[in-house]
Amino acid sequence: MLKKSPDAPAAHKRRPRYPGRNPRAFHDKYKELNPERYAADVDRIVSSGKTPAGTHRPIMVEEVLRCLQPQPGEVAVDCTLGGGGHALAILARLQPGGRLVGLDVDPVELPRAEARLRAAGFGSETFVAHHSNFAGLPQVLAAEGLGSADVILADLGVSSMQLDNPDRGFNYKEPGPLDMRMNPSRGEPAAQLLARVSETQLAELLQENADEPHAALIASLLKRQPVETTHALDRLVRAGLAKAMPSLVKTDMKMSVRRTLQALRIAVNDEFSALDALLRWLPQCLAPGGRVAMLTFHSGEDRRVKKAFQAGHRSGIYADVADQVIRSTMEETRANRRSSSAKLRWAVRGT
Repeated sequence: MLKKSPDAPAAHKRRPRYPGRNPRAFHDKYKELNPERYAADVDRIVSSGKTPAGTHRPIMVEEVLRCLQPQPGEVAVDCTLGGGGHALAILARLQPGGRLVGLDVDPVELPRAEARLRAAGFGSETFVAHHSNFAGLPQVLAAEGLGSADVILADLGVSSMQLDNPDRGFNYKEPGPLDMRMNPSRGEPAAQLLARVSETQLAELLQENADEPHAALIASLLKRQPVETTHALDRLVRAGLAKAMPSLVKTDMKMSVRRTLQALRIAVNDEFSALDALLRWLPQCLAPGGRVAMLTFHSGEDRRVKKAFQAGHRSGIYADVADQVIRSTMEETRANRRSSSAKLRWAVRGT
């Protein structure tokens, strides 16, 4: 048998065949996951009103800019950097002379967002990123030698990069571990939380975090056996609801699954405590006349933001606050369905 020379070139390995126009499995969607290389394919998906896999489309950018009114030379903070879409738009308005501090608790997505903004031409003198929960905003500002900021944004939604990737366990569309941690290296995954809490505690969690109308029933279903994957949770909840309430329509069952996942995600990441801390620190982190805008995506978040802004307005901390919630336009909602639940509120620090 002839031996292959060590200097011989390696055999050419063919690229995997793209499985159809819109492959179902996340990891098969290599065109969507490489928008720089397959721009035409991604544009076609966007034009159909869908969000390409693993790609975050910033929501209500123009409305956010109108609320924040970033000016050249000002200091801005993006408390939830995500994919960097809002930060990119704000940075453009801050030039010349302005700078933006970005925070994100997700160690997987933070370096990718930082790389995008660096590639857009924003160096370290203009933009700096911190791996931090937004509850640590005062410490981040202090680390940058800043007492306050002129502009603060917090987009409280889960990014598409997190939702779409089944390895993160945020979504039931593909099988994945029931994890849901924003920072995968800290805290306990949702599966462990389910195993640890009592049925009563779980029902209270579903009610408080997601206003789930069938909280007691779903809690009893999820405590009957270990639930390790997103698909297992989906099957248990749907089958249990169908058996207990045969007249319940499939759409309502799906919404209960979504609310259950939302409630677990909030608990796993202690989101309400972090938001309460941010709302407490906001007045001292905003410069006199500074503007803050917050995007929320469910009633628990919106209630907290609304009440904090209104209380600050009554006490004179805020000179002005939004009297009505701002929603995405009909055009944006059609183009990006994930914007449909977004609510935008703003406040202006008193001088």
